[in-house]
Amino acid sequence: MSERIRLSAEVSPQQGGQRLDQVAAQLFPDHSRSRLQNWIKSGELTVDGRTLRPRDAVFGGEELVLDAEREVQGDWQAEAIALDIVYEDDALLVINKPAGLVVHPAAGHHDGTLLNALLHHAPTLKTVPRAGIVHRLDKDTTGLMVVAKTLESQTVLVNQMQARTVSREYECV
Repeated sequence: MSERIRLSAEVSPQQGGQRLDQVAAQLFPDHSRSRLQNWIKSGELTVDGRTLRPRDAVFGGEELVLDAEREVQGDWQAEAIALDIVYEDDALLVINKPAGLVVHPAAGHHDGTLLNALLHHAPTLKTVPRAGIVHRLDKDTTGLMVVAKTLESQTVLVNQMQARTVSREYECV
C-alpha cells in the first residue's frame, strides 16, 4: 500500500509576487524545490484547486494543497556490501567510499553499488530520494560521502549544496 503526502498551507501577503515554486519551497521545506516543481507540473500541488506553472506568481492569501504519493525509489535491491562508516546518527551517515565502488546503479552496474549497500545497512533509505545520496564520487575515487538518512536531512543537505554553504575538498595523491 502506498503512502500519500497530504499538506496544505496559506501563502502569506509577504510572499505575494514570488514564484509558486519558491513559495512552495518555503512552505514545505521538507521537500526539495525540484520535487515540488514536479508536483506542481503534475497537478499534485495546486493553488486554490488550480494547476499552475512553477514560474507563475502567487499573490498572497491562496491555499497551496499538496496531495502526492510518497515516492519509493527504484527497484533497487539491498546487498550485504561492507561499508566503512566514519560517523552515523539518526539523520545522516558519513562513509569512506573505496575506489572501485560505483555510487549509483546504472547501465553496466545494476548491483554491487554503494546504493545497494546503503539499502542493506538502512532499509528505510528506500523512501529517501536516491537512497539518501546527495553527492557522488567517481568509481575510481576514494573519499568521504555524506548520506541523508531521512527526507528532512536530505532536503537540508541538498539545499546546502545548492546554496554552496557546505563545501567539498579534493586532494590528489
